[in-house]
Amino acid sequence: MNYIEKIFKNKNCSFSKLKKYGFEFVNNKFTFSTPICDNQFTLYVYILPNEEISTKIIDNNFNEEYSLHLVDYATGEFVVSVRNEYIRVLEDISCKCFFKQVFKSLQAKEMIAYINNKYNDNLEFLWEKFDDNAIIRRKDNRKWYCVFMKISRKKFGQESDEIVEIINVRCNTDIIQSVIDYKSCFPAYHMNKKHWISIIFDNSLDIKKIQKFIDNSFILAGIKK
Repeated sequence: MNYIEKIFKNKNCSFSKLKKYGFEFVNNKFTFSTPICDNQFTLYVYILPNEEISTKIIDNNFNEEYSLHLVDYATGEFVVSVRNEYIRVLEDISCKCFFKQVFKSLQAKEMIAYINNKYNDNLEFLWEKFDDNAIIRRKDNRKWYCVFMKISRKKFGQESDEIVEIINVRCNTDIIQSVIDYKSCFPAYHMNKKHWISIIFDNSLDIKKIQKFIDNSFILAGIKK
């Protein structure tokens, strides 16, 4: 089993967090080492600037590389203990230095970064069954103001099975009908269509306009009723 692929699937690295965790940038790669299994071994984790990850375990008694932990059919008690330590460290790095990156389109990435930089809010994946849906909400009242999703264009009445990335945002009820053009902006999918709209991330709508919709949605989510 490729544990690296499994543990870091759909995740992207926060390089600033790597340094806080203890990684050092040497020879054009981030390097981290830690003793495992009562100091019998040293685990090395390497992360390149392109986020390629590799690992190595060195047997401290013989100064030789150990690899049985990567062999699926190796099930002895000692091997399993090494494997468990290996997985534990990788999962801790994944949790503390990486963030989930389900959405791949350039516009989706730009909007996620925009929200994080301006409001310091991040995607929350609330549903294990629907792990490609995420919400963003205000810190003060916990109200949602963005919903990121992956859906088929057919959900918007288009004759295509293409899976697209979208964002649902709150919108003023008095302008929703004028905003919806059935090209880039649609009646909200899976949300209250009186208060939300859906925008497809396919470059049909300018980034600046999407940012304005997000800013307005943030404001609307903060209005007390």
